[in-house]
Amino acid sequence: MTTQQQSSIPYCDATACVAAGCNPIVCTGAGTPSNKQVFERSTRVIPGGVNSSIRAFKAVGGSPYVVARGDGAHVYDVEGKQYIDLVQSYGAVILGHAHPAITSALRDAAPDGTSFGAPTPREMKLAEAISERVPSCERVRFMNSGTEATSTVVRLARGLTGRSKVIIFDGNFHGATDALLAAGGSGVATLGIPGTAGVPPEAVANTIVAPYNVVPEIDETVACVIVEAVAANMGVVAPAPGFLEGLRAACDRVGALLVFDEVITGFRLGTDGAQGRFNVKPDLTCFGKVIGGGLPIGAVGGRRDVMENLTPLGKVFHAGTLAGNPMATAAGLAAMSELTSDVYIELELRATRLTSLITDATTAAGLPVTTSRVGTLVGIYLGNALGGSRLPINFDEAKQTDEALYARLFHSLLNEGVAMAPGAYEAIFVGVGHTEAVMNDLADRFHRAARAATA
Repeated sequence: MTTQQQSSIPYCDATACVAAGCNPIVCTGAGTPSNKQVFERSTRVIPGGVNSSIRAFKAVGGSPYVVARGDGAHVYDVEGKQYIDLVQSYGAVILGHAHPAITSALRDAAPDGTSFGAPTPREMKLAEAISERVPSCERVRFMNSGTEATSTVVRLARGLTGRSKVIIFDGNFHGATDALLAAGGSGVATLGIPGTAGVPPEAVANTIVAPYNVVPEIDETVACVIVEAVAANMGVVAPAPGFLEGLRAACDRVGALLVFDEVITGFRLGTDGAQGRFNVKPDLTCFGKVIGGGLPIGAVGGRRDVMENLTPLGKVFHAGTLAGNPMATAAGLAAMSELTSDVYIELELRATRLTSLITDATTAAGLPVTTSRVGTLVGIYLGNALGGSRLPINFDEAKQTDEALYARLFHSLLNEGVAMAPGAYEAIFVGVGHTEAVMNDLADRFHRAARAATA
């Protein structure tokens, strides 16, 4: 390769370089690029160098690793370093990176075309697969993300009921929808205030923020209550006994819709998600992540009489050029076909093993860490603010975690080749790729990292 063919900054894309058999993702023409080089190049064209804010490492400090590829339970950065991945695309990847069923489905689908703006058989089949597994989802409508799903359910609930108010819960996250980006005030349940710049007060004027695990007062002005059936954005907080049942009864009493945000829990906790695990049936459910097999997707499912208020049958508008596109639905179908009951049993055993090895490693190192687990979801809380081993039941308690200590442990783990989410309030994910051998390796790395974090 000549000097003229070399890229002056990482990621050469010279035609001659590719023709010579070089990998354009890692070739610079002058040796392997560093994570720092690639990230700095990204900052020149992408705000902050990232397309999702948490990836920038602001909460933990330092500069992010840049992933070149993944395989099973592992990811590899552009420098070639291997990490045991406990992020798993924030839960979207459940079978493991580059699982043969997913890659084969994508290879088969791509030659047929990637988008048509017309109905396709694959979206029909994926909708059938969801409806068969989740009894509350008599009808399913696809979109491109969990955020689109939550924004759609708010519009649908308001359009159907003719009401304006929406109740959400402090510490739950429902994507980047203005009406749901509200922060709670000091009251037990309060009208929301904007949770970010760019959201005007009037956008959240009808959003009520209540503490998680407390059934709020619901009256005839409320269109819907939207809740993470398992709160997986403040660590992992389980619903208290009677909480979901209480929401169901309160919504029924005043004619409000109950919405479960199962973007994380849907097909992660089991074939019928959190609603099956806790035996509470919502009116509407938001999906994402797992149902796309690692590709971008979102969906809303629910009762037929509610869902058919969407256009073209009803008056509540919804559309999307790429909604139900053949690539995402092909990957989703492949993922669903692999996720049998036996797989979920195995995943829950691995999640149990993960909580044990974290507890063992941190206890041996003298780190104050408490683990939580709901089914296949695992969370950790650092520090001892709540006393003993008591787990948080709401966001105020979850925020007592020691974020500085999490940052130390995070970087110690990263040095040992273990990738966790760069934020103290994210769930930890294991998948099909986390075999017994991987878990044994993870235990060794976690023990070394915990000792280093203590030092």
